[in-house]
Amino acid sequence: MKRYCLALDLKDDPALIAEYKKYHREVWPEIRESIKASGILSMEIYNINNRLFMIIETLDDFSFEQKAAIDAANPRVQEWEALMLKLQQPLPDSKQGEKWSLMELIFAL
Repeated sequence: MKRYCLALDLKDDPALIAEYKKYHREVWPEIRESIKASGILSMEIYNINNRLFMIIETLDDFSFEQKAAIDAANPRVQEWEALMLKLQQPLPDSKQGEKWSLMELIFAL
């Protein structure tokens, strides 16, 4: 099993942050199915102010490239992503086109 931690910002607007939280309290079934089908075993998203942290645990053969290909072929996932894009913004130092930024593990106990 692999674990990844990622970060992303929401647009700094209380109404948009509330909307993002509402969507994630009621995640569409097709989104849950797509997450599992890509090899993600568990996913948690944490929030403070407009910053998000996501922790995912995956199968050993999981790849972000494969997940992106699965997502690109799924119209319902594309619809979800379009909705989320209205609420999210990349971290200030993100690479061009990068949404969630992969975090570096610097300590483990």
